[in-house]
Amino acid sequence: MALVEGCQHALEISVPVQEVESETARVIADVQKKAKLQGFRPGKAPASMIRKYYAGDIRKKVLEALVPKFLNKQFEAENLNVVGTPDITEVHLNDGEPLRFKAKFEVVPEIELKDYKDVEVPYHDPEISDEDVSLRIEELRGQKADYANVDPRPVEVGDHAVVALESLSGVEGEPVKTDEVVLEIGGGDTLPAFTENLLGVTPGRELEFEVPYPADYGAARLAGRTVRFHATLKGIRKKELPELNDEFAQDLGDYRTVDELRESVRKNIFAQRQIEAQEAAKNELVEKLVDSHEFPVPEAFVDRQIRNRVEQSLRAMAAEGIDPGNIKLDWAKVKETQRDKALREVKASMLLARISERESIHTTRDEVDKEVERVARQQREPVAAVRMRFEKDGTISRIASHIQTEKTLNYLFEHARKTA
Repeated sequence: MALVEGCQHALEISVPVQEVESETARVIADVQKKAKLQGFRPGKAPASMIRKYYAGDIRKKVLEALVPKFLNKQFEAENLNVVGTPDITEVHLNDGEPLRFKAKFEVVPEIELKDYKDVEVPYHDPEISDEDVSLRIEELRGQKADYANVDPRPVEVGDHAVVALESLSGVEGEPVKTDEVVLEIGGGDTLPAFTENLLGVTPGRELEFEVPYPADYGAARLAGRTVRFHATLKGIRKKELPELNDEFAQDLGDYRTVDELRESVRKNIFAQRQIEAQEAAKNELVEKLVDSHEFPVPEAFVDRQIRNRVEQSLRAMAAEGIDPGNIKLDWAKVKETQRDKALREVKASMLLARISERESIHTTRDEVDKEVERVARQQREPVAAVRMRFEKDGTISRIASHIQTEKTLNYLFEHARKTA
């Protein structure tokens, strides 16, 4: 008998007496070969004594053999795609009676696909202005700039201050300490507190001040914190940009003139922004599909996704120098705050997998090989060594899954109705 509620299933299994007796006899014979009972040579103790003295072990081995065997047989008979390990309860195993037990488990649900083509999403190809191109070329000039030391004088807006910094308080984990950091005074990438405190300062001076970091600051260990620094102004540099001419263009690559450089920059900006715009459209498309499809999701999948999200956060913190071991997680609160997002992510993943199945979208061996080769080149390792490691730790299957997902998203985007 099967009880069904969403992804939750329950079965009551009964194993015939003859199967129980046959498996019990086999287990007793196996135990008998190794059993050591006083007064008997190994393997010579009678079965009745083996049954009496090893009753617990015999029962355990019989259950270990019969429960999964008959449970899996029922899974196959009912074509159930089971998630995780079933919870086995109410086990009854008595002489001369069938083995009876109950099993509770989750299954992957059947997803009834609704319309997933011609979904309306906002999208238009990006438009690149002359100003966009000029700004990018200025960035290239900045990358090729020289920095000339300036004779000691008070720091001015536009100067690049060479500073030694050490945090005194406000940082979680190891203090921030650097012998030399270059800060553009008044620059967009320089926090206002650095500009305010260093403006007008002469090289050689030491000072202390506080820097409030925004909540969305890139370094997690500093984000949202107010850090007190001890700073020493070591020097001042002036940024000297190269002249924008054909020689500059030729120095950057296979360009003969500045006009050729501009055209290449325009194409690169277009390609970059097109990818970003398409990614945004694909995300919107997936959100619409999730909203339009209602189906149950196994809690085991949601729990796993929550753990993945938390592990990613912890790895990011570790990369910023924060010891994850010092963080005490309240899993009940974590599950509560992360569940909705994790649930939608799992639903999206299940939907994309179902669509790829419907449309026969698969990952080829060649596509996986190319990605492994790309990683090997990036890490400067032999391809064979990278492949062996990836096959061992499961990365190969994750790469294949990621490629399939991307191909499915591209398919959906191609068949979507784009609106401006």
